[in-house]
Amino acid sequence: MNRFLTRNFRDRRLQALAAALLLLAMTFVVSTVTLTRNMVDVLAVVDITGSMNVRDYKRPDGTPTSRLETAKAALRDLVTRLPCGSRLALGIFTERRPFLLFTPIEVCRDFSPLDGALDALDWRMAWEGDSRISAGFYRAIEMAAGLGTDLIFISDGHEAPPPPSTGGAGFEGKPGAVRGLIVGAGGYGLSQIPKFDDRGRETGFYGETDVQQENRFGPPPADAESRPGYEPRNAPFGATAAHGTEHLSSVREPYLRKLAGETGLAYAHLEGPGGLFAPVMQAATPRPMPGSFDLRPLLGSAALALLLAVYAVPPLRARLRRRGTPAQRWKKA
Repeated sequence: MNRFLTRNFRDRRLQALAAALLLLAMTFVVSTVTLTRNMVDVLAVVDITGSMNVRDYKRPDGTPTSRLETAKAALRDLVTRLPCGSRLALGIFTERRPFLLFTPIEVCRDFSPLDGALDALDWRMAWEGDSRISAGFYRAIEMAAGLGTDLIFISDGHEAPPPPSTGGAGFEGKPGAVRGLIVGAGGYGLSQIPKFDDRGRETGFYGETDVQQENRFGPPPADAESRPGYEPRNAPFGATAAHGTEHLSSVREPYLRKLAGETGLAYAHLEGPGGLFAPVMQAATPRPMPGSFDLRPLLGSAALALLLAVYAVPPLRARLRRRGTPAQRWKKA
């Protein structure tokens, strides 16, 4: 009897059936296990000003795409990868202030409307053409503090008009009170900024005379006295028009890093549509949340796989043997 049992239990098919039966029985005993996972609550604010239309990224097929489209794709990818229980609020930035589109919602239960809202972000939502990055960023920090979330602020850092020579107003809040990430969007080389008419049709690119090349509010720069036509009272910035590259755009990384350092946030460059998850999880505040994981689907799937291995795989192998290899079928033909 012992020899009979030993010989039969050496049969792999019997072993697989016994394992499948055990797994099936466990589905009636084991239900869920308790887990603690780290969630995140973040407010994502996206710059939708004109320079975000610069096409200095590429899609997987190699066609150019804009900074705004890449930022949207990166946020949509982030939402799919955040652990369930995490929440995301969404806002847009233009001129000098952010505008909150909706308060934090759960990324799994409300995935469909959240993904749709991200996909619908458009530069045409802008209510003004200026882009005062620092002012909008500081207000986004205040908004995140009011919501009790961390912050993701996505921008190329291109201020329009350019900041004054004094550097503009500084941060008046407490550095580090709000955690989060500034994300620099755009390439490092200068690129042309698309120009659109009142109906949203692209008409070309901005030229040097189309945009303000220098901010002439406040005290003049240190080199003012060496400029042609300088006069302390009537022409403190010189008598000639300013020249520069403000009509071209690149990611202003040193400026964005400076803002991040002043406010206690981290900085990351947006490398592409899949590059946000790791830096966000590193910079955001971990929020432990108890949860449960149902083991029954996993156990049942494993039992089904074993049954298929016993009853479906051998007939399939026999059928393939009868048909022979491709070379054998060619010889028969």
